[in-house]
Amino acid sequence: MTELIATAYGVEPDKVMGGPSWLDTDRFDVIAMAPSGTSQSALALMLQSLLTQRFQLTVHVDRKPMAAFVLSVGNGKPKLKEAEPGQAGCQRQPPPAETEPIPAVCHGLTMAAFAAQLSSAAGDYLNAPVVDDTKLEGTWDFTLRWTPRSRLANAGTEGITIFGAVEKQLGLKLEAKQVPRPVIAVDHVNRNPTDNPPGVAARLPPAPPPHFEVATIRPTDPQLQAPRFQTPPDGQIKIQGVTLSYLIQTIWFITPDMIVDAPKWLDTDRWDIVAKVASAPGDAPRTDMDSMTAMVRELLEDRFRLKTHMEERVARAYTLTALKPRLRKAEAANRTGCREGPGADGKDPRLANPALTRLVTCQNMTMAQFAERLPNIANAMNLLNTNIRSAVNDSTGLTDAYDFTLSFTNGIGAQPALAAPPAGAEASDPNGALSLAEAMSSQLGLKLELAKRPAPVLVIDHVEQTPADN
Repeated sequence: MTELIATAYGVEPDKVMGGPSWLDTDRFDVIAMAPSGTSQSALALMLQSLLTQRFQLTVHVDRKPMAAFVLSVGNGKPKLKEAEPGQAGCQRQPPPAETEPIPAVCHGLTMAAFAAQLSSAAGDYLNAPVVDDTKLEGTWDFTLRWTPRSRLANAGTEGITIFGAVEKQLGLKLEAKQVPRPVIAVDHVNRNPTDNPPGVAARLPPAPPPHFEVATIRPTDPQLQAPRFQTPPDGQIKIQGVTLSYLIQTIWFITPDMIVDAPKWLDTDRWDIVAKVASAPGDAPRTDMDSMTAMVRELLEDRFRLKTHMEERVARAYTLTALKPRLRKAEAANRTGCREGPGADGKDPRLANPALTRLVTCQNMTMAQFAERLPNIANAMNLLNTNIRSAVNDSTGLTDAYDFTLSFTNGIGAQPALAAPPAGAEASDPNGALSLAEAMSSQLGLKLELAKRPAPVLVIDHVEQTPADN
């Protein structure tokens, strides 16, 4: 519902305030037909009307203190040069080496334009808008060099955060603060919509399932070392050097332990797949993750005669248990959900420990809900090297809802050990990096482990080693 309201009123989801706890968790599919040529602004008004009629949604525009980064003048004189005539903008240049800062050469920018560009240019640091409070008039030329958050740990003493770069190189300050911003406040909304009109299913038939128009499958060149993945905007998909086992894990979102009765070659034979997505004339090809997953699955079933079924067996699967929980009971009025970035207090432990690349803030969350969301939390921003590919079983015995933050290093500790480190333990990496399992133990007093338990597994009933001809 949060996303529906944000779409209808043209705001970011974090600007939808108030409302019941389920606003961020319950999900809906909305399929509607509008006259041909309807503008986007008209569609937004239609969606507002639909939400009002079907969910009895009422909202009002308000101003609330919200997280932002404020750009202001530092203690000394700004290190900026008045702009010379020329085209305005910033050009980012590749760093000479992986560990060196990224240079951005900016010309003819106002401070307001610079603030607007910072949020996207340094998005791994800035999860909220940047507000210009420098009070500097005119346009400016300058160069800014900073180290992406993901490279800070490897950069060592040569690394510099966006905050340090703005202060040292420009003589400005970039600080996290609470700033009044316009929001959409939810006054009332029903959890269940009114019934669909009679006969609507016949007037709005489902779209045909996505499929590949053409596809080729060939053995991988033995000289290719690592898999490659490309999804060009022309509706093609190119996959090189992958095993069927890897593709099956990706499609069914499972670990290797959860594939049973598979032949050994499933983990060794490697394939290149080039395919073109079918689309109607004038329509963009469907290249979202769900569509791609369905199309690759259909391709494997067709060309490799893959047949499978799911059943429950004892397998290694993820389990969440309680050690010495350090969780704060939630405010019952808060909406339920998790999001990237700091909480309302604006505190970000990643500033003190650059090796921590992820910060997740959860509120009004039960452990059962948290366990359900853990795969998405773990796998965000790490799509090709996923951390958790199975459902997480909640065995904490905790029934209350809690507010908490969790900070860890993305991409390490892809497979938690059978025994997580004890609560309060320091990071095993000397540079301060924390795997997800380590962070949950030291920060929340919870243990995430792979343990043998009854779990759904994918049984390979039949698969042919040689695919059908192209």
